[in-house]
Amino acid sequence: MAGERSMRSAIVLVGGAARRAGGREKYFFTFRGKAFIDRLIDTLREVVDETVVVARDPGQCERFGHLNAVRCIPDIRRDLGPIGGLHAGALAVHGEYVFVAACDMPCIHPEVVRLLFDAAAGYDAAIPCWNADMLEPLHAVYRTSALLGYLEEHESLSLRAMVRSLDTRYVRVEKIREIDPDLLTFTNINNLEDLESIDPSAGRGRDDVPEPY
Repeated sequence: MAGERSMRSAIVLVGGAARRAGGREKYFFTFRGKAFIDRLIDTLREVVDETVVVARDPGQCERFGHLNAVRCIPDIRRDLGPIGGLHAGALAVHGEYVFVAACDMPCIHPEVVRLLFDAAAGYDAAIPCWNADMLEPLHAVYRTSALLGYLEEHESLSLRAMVRSLDTRYVRVEKIREIDPDLLTFTNINNLEDLESIDPSAGRGRDDVPEPY
């Protein structure tokens, strides 16, 4: 990674129960011939120096042994949703800033991630926003120390409350649209119908992985 800059990290949250996807593990759905998790990791390799996958437990971590040069860690605080995953991930990464993503976003654009890292410099976070109330906290960059400072002691499990408590720079989607005109980077797949809407030929899941626990 060329240039004089601090280390950049990424956290990918995979620990959800997948109920909205019919019980199937969304990260193994395929899009354009590649599983979501593989697409996401390959994209992040273009932008960050390390990637940490956060799973709900050690058993789920075993499902990601095929990912090269990626660490998978379990939640430390269980059953807290994304907040719990962010806590474990922030403790594990080494970068001054960290990009955070959910595992069900197969179209993340590397140049958008770079934009967010650049926008976060000097702030606690760079958060894409559609308007004052519609934010993208799981497609965002955070200062790791600020994230930990909040997550060590917090009352709310709301990502919005966390973002509002930080010195946040909001990045309008119009700026992101200059890089990604259709804003595909924010595509979020909650069920098989969503997947088929962006790729009618999409597979229902990888055949070479075990069924969900």
